[in-house]
Amino acid sequence: MKRTGKKTANDRNFVVALSRGLDVLRAFQPSDGLLGNQEIAARTNLPKPTVSRLTYTLTKLGYLTPVPRFEKYQLAPAAMALGYAALANLGVRHLSEPFREEVMRATGGAVAIGGRDRHSMIYFGQSRGSETVGVQLDVGSRVPIATTAMGRAYFWALGEDDRAELSRVLREHYGSRWPKMRDGLERSGEMVAKHGFAISVGDWHDDIGAAGVALKLNDGTGPYAFNCGAPAFRFTEERLINDIGPRLLAMVRNIEAALGGLMSLSKKDDSKKLKSGGKVARVAEGIR
Repeated sequence: MKRTGKKTANDRNFVVALSRGLDVLRAFQPSDGLLGNQEIAARTNLPKPTVSRLTYTLTKLGYLTPVPRFEKYQLAPAAMALGYAALANLGVRHLSEPFREEVMRATGGAVAIGGRDRHSMIYFGQSRGSETVGVQLDVGSRVPIATTAMGRAYFWALGEDDRAELSRVLREHYGSRWPKMRDGLERSGEMVAKHGFAISVGDWHDDIGAAGVALKLNDGTGPYAFNCGAPAFRFTEERLINDIGPRLLAMVRNIEAALGGLMSLSKKDDSKKLKSGGKVARVAEGIR
């Protein structure tokens, strides 16, 4: 995990201490059990004395739970509540679920939606069946932007300025590995321009094949991206291009149409608003 850059650190409105505290929370991954100060320091590139003060403070605030027997910490319910609150407000996650499950059943692949988290994409919704046991990812999992179908689709959905800024972030993160990553991204751009979706076959993991499609909203949020993946022997490059990619693209276009209808509905005359407790109202509120 990269430390705060000079440009951000010199911003008078930027609170470095808060940034570091959030970096400590970010160090915990879904597959982690417990983390000690030394492990957190290694993941955040922060000095161990700084980490010790931060974990102490986060424990006092209820965001970390200490496990004295192992001299380590785990995320506390207060930290998890932040994540659940964020998920509850992502209306696109709820609305896309039946669409994702339909494609999952039709293809036998795992279908997920994610958003950017620094140089990665983080899953906030997934539909996975018994045929995708080889894809061990779930809500909260992170996958790299540069080498995955989801990340590549997201990358090419950005405007030119945002894409240039993300390229800078990725270049700093990958260092000497960046030229190879950049070549893969550029090739995926050609595919997005031609087919409307990106693919990745063995670029991230040798045994995973996937297609990715970006979701653009007109309310200023996102973009987000969907993927559909499975073991590479089932999702070959040919099948991704001729079957999985087109199916996923059609799914996302249908989701965009559904979201557009909800947005129109939510903007009607205030006297005809949906009741605040209704499911459609909650979804519409979540995507504004």
